[in-house]
This record gives sequence, structure tokens and C-alpha cells, in this order.
Amino acid sequence: MFHRFFESGFKGAPLALSALLLAGCATDAYYLVSKQDIRQLDTTMSAQRSGLNTLLETSVEQTDTLIRQNQLSTEQVLIAIQEQVKPPVCPPIPAPVRCEIPAERQNTTANTGQRLDGKLVVGARERLLLIDPGFVYVARIDSGAETSSLDARNIRRFERDGQDWVRFDVPIPNTEGDHLTLEREIVRNVRILQSNVDEHERRAVVELQFAIGDHQQKAEFTLTDREHLSNNILIGRNVLRDVMLVDVSKEFTNELPDSLHSAEEEDL
Repeated sequence: MFHRFFESGFKGAPLALSALLLAGCATDAYYLVSKQDIRQLDTTMSAQRSGLNTLLETSVEQTDTLIRQNQLSTEQVLIAIQEQVKPPVCPPIPAPVRCEIPAERQNTTANTGQRLDGKLVVGARERLLLIDPGFVYVARIDSGAETSSLDARNIRRFERDGQDWVRFDVPIPNTEGDHLTLEREIVRNVRILQSNVDEHERRAVVELQFAIGDHQQKAEFTLTDREHLSNNILIGRNVLRDVMLVDVSKEFTNELPDSLHSAEEEDL
């Protein structure tokens, strides 16, 4: 029996050995196929990267072309607008408004002052009559200021009949700090930036009648506290323009008519 088992065992050995060899061959075949797939995958990825790079370059070129076309179109539109739209034209400067002095205040013998080419010659400072309320102030003539300015205290804005008005106090000349309250309609507002202040100051502008020598006029004045300044009134270019010439070497070149002085003293 043992002999039979031994013989059967040896007879089965070749079969087992064959099975092991086949299994080893199958394992080697599996690894060879996987490496080939990896190489194919690398080739495919390289081709895809090359395609992406080509697509990116094409996109960049197309984008640059579109940008150039848009810039060209924008320039053409701007040129067309400039050719069709007329440039803005500044409105003409309104002529100074002359106010009428009441007959009882007129004086034909008044000193008319010096004139050049029809314009009144004024000095660095002149006496100015504020016709209403009839006060005489010393005004500083400043061709560097655009708008004239009046010393005003306790400025209060209010509304009257749907319009913006302002109530303010003006100093009474030759008194110890006395003031008179006036009311005027606001014609506009201006924004002033002081050199020592970061924020803008909003000032009301009103129209006032005044006289320098025998010249009478209505003009715009900004209202601001000038207590720290030496003169209550500043005359700017809105008054000087086309009306007066400034000789800074002189002062008080024009005298107010005697009748105006008399009327002022009667009002006081």
C-alpha cells in the first residue's frame, strides 16, 4: 500500500510543478500588461497637456485681439462724440447793476474821483456806503478775491415764502460793539476752504446796494465773521470787473457825496 502511495505521489509531482510554473507565468503576464497601460496613460496625458497649452495660447491671442478691437471701438466712439457734441460755453458775465440813489441823497457837487477809460480808479482802501442801512465802512479792495465779503455776525438761515433767507447782524460804525439786524434773501451759497481748516465752510451770498464815491452799484456779498480782520468789507473782482481800476499805492481816493454823509448821520 505504501508503495502505491509513493508511486501516486511521484506521479502527481509533475502536475503540481506544472501548476506552479503556469501560475508564475500568469503573474509575470499581469505585470507586463500594467506597465504597458501606464506608458499609454503617460502618452495620453502628454498629448492632453500639449493640447491644453495650444488651447491656452489660442485663447490668449483671441483675448488680446478682442481687447484691441474694444479699444479701437472706444476710441472711435469718443472721437464721434467729440465731433458731434459742442464744447460747453460759459455764460456771459452779467453787467454790474447800478442802483438809484434817492433824490434827497444826490449831490451834483460831489467829488467824482479819478476815472480812466470810463472806469473809477480806487485805492487799496476806500470808504463805502452800505445804502441800506446807510452805514459807512472802510472797505479793503482786493483784486485777488473773486466775491466781495461783508462782516456779519449771528448768521441764521430761515425760510420765507418757500425761499431761503438769512438773518444777520452788522456792526454799527463808531459804536462800542453795537449791531443792527438785517434780513436778505439768499441768492446762492459758496463753499470756502480755509488754509487752517480741513473742512469746507458754507457761506450764504446776498445782494447789497452800496456806493463808493459817486459810483452806486448792487453786487453779491458773502456773509462771514470778519471781527478778527481790520476792515468790515472786502471788495472783490465781482465788483471791480469792468467798473473799477485799482491803484494800490493810494488810499481813499474817492469821497462820498456830502448829502450821503448827512443822510447817514440823520439815520443814526
